[in-house]
Amino acid sequence: MTRLILLVALILAGCSATPFKTVTNIDLYGERFVRLALALGQHDADYVDAYHGPEQWQRDAEATEESLNSIREAAEDAAVVLRAARPRSRRSEQRRLHLVKQFEALAFRARMLQGESFTFDEESLGLYDAVAPTHSAVYFQAALDELDATLNTVETDAESNGTLADRYQRYRTRFEVPAGRLDAVFRAAIAECAERTRAQVPLPEGESFRIEYVSDKSWSGYNWYQGGSQSLIQVNTDFPIHIDRAIDLACHEGYPGHHVYNTLVERELLKKQGWIEFSILPLFSPTGLIAEGSANYGIKMAFPGNQRVAFERDVLFELAGLDPNQAETYYAVQSVVERLSYAGNEAARRYLDGAFTAQQAANWLEQYALMAPDRARQRVQFFDQYRAYVINYNLGRDLVAAYVERSDEDLQQRWNRFERLLSSPVLPSQLVAE
Repeated sequence: MTRLILLVALILAGCSATPFKTVTNIDLYGERFVRLALALGQHDADYVDAYHGPEQWQRDAEATEESLNSIREAAEDAAVVLRAARPRSRRSEQRRLHLVKQFEALAFRARMLQGESFTFDEESLGLYDAVAPTHSAVYFQAALDELDATLNTVETDAESNGTLADRYQRYRTRFEVPAGRLDAVFRAAIAECAERTRAQVPLPEGESFRIEYVSDKSWSGYNWYQGGSQSLIQVNTDFPIHIDRAIDLACHEGYPGHHVYNTLVERELLKKQGWIEFSILPLFSPTGLIAEGSANYGIKMAFPGNQRVAFERDVLFELAGLDPNQAETYYAVQSVVERLSYAGNEAARRYLDGAFTAQQAANWLEQYALMAPDRARQRVQFFDQYRAYVINYNLGRDLVAAYVERSDEDLQQRWNRFERLLSSPVLPSQLVAE
């Protein structure tokens, strides 16, 4: 009965004879989503990645301690009402579709927390509005065979013994950034990423970030958006950081990645449009795929063509005390290794579906993702904590690439499409369809 009363109330509030006749009506659903997301965050410490809405709503969520069942039912009911609504403007329709998926993903996460079991693909579709392709060991073996041949041309005799993973790790050791040089290298990388991004995307005056180096985390880097165009970027120093990770992390966590994405969402959707649902970033939602995918693709936006190798050779290699003459060959190797990026998805899929034990998943990562044993174990810990979230990095990148590169546009036009993506309520399933 309580659920029926709530559903009728939602219908009367936001979906009377002319659904979404005013902005106020849909705003009711935006606020409802934020409150439910905050309530779910009381049950799931990882769920709310960032929040910069009314502080009282956070206090209300903490004081109310709404049950998972109540949260799930309220989210499902809101999604039902919104699915039946027919807004009058294209902009409101975009918002409606986005809210529907957000409510459905929230309800799906609540079901997971209640103990319901789903396959890896069911989970990725339910939370992220996308399903990653499946690849067999044969698919990855082709890249491994090519890497074997490539390493034969660049490794020393001392590096040529053992398994392919051993050989790759020994070769890559040449390109570790010494701990004493890490901060200088990373700051130079993020400064370059910022300069290139700001030249293309107008950002608010005073936007900035600060850097912290941390340990004992399941991830390698993290952006904690603080609101007001400010970010805290943390870099995990548990394991050696290789030279390529400087640009990867600088672009991904900073420019034009998470810092820029969150800044534009706050400015364009929260402040200009007044869409309160964008005051919160739920990690396990379609927004997660857009955020991670655009952050990974942002590397190519900031450094198109051979510009990345040139910058690293001329600037970062020297700061790290590495031989710049090896930059081209190092990235030739890395381009082959990049073809193994979906190996992590397969390890997660088989592990979370029960086909692999934790050790088998780690073994697969060592063999097909060429991870060192300790790094592979850390990655399995990431699977335990974040589960199907792993698809957002590679599948998300590929979907964003398809969206941005869909025609023979020049770089400026691609930047325009990229900025629009970061400033609009686009869903993963729409990236290819649009």
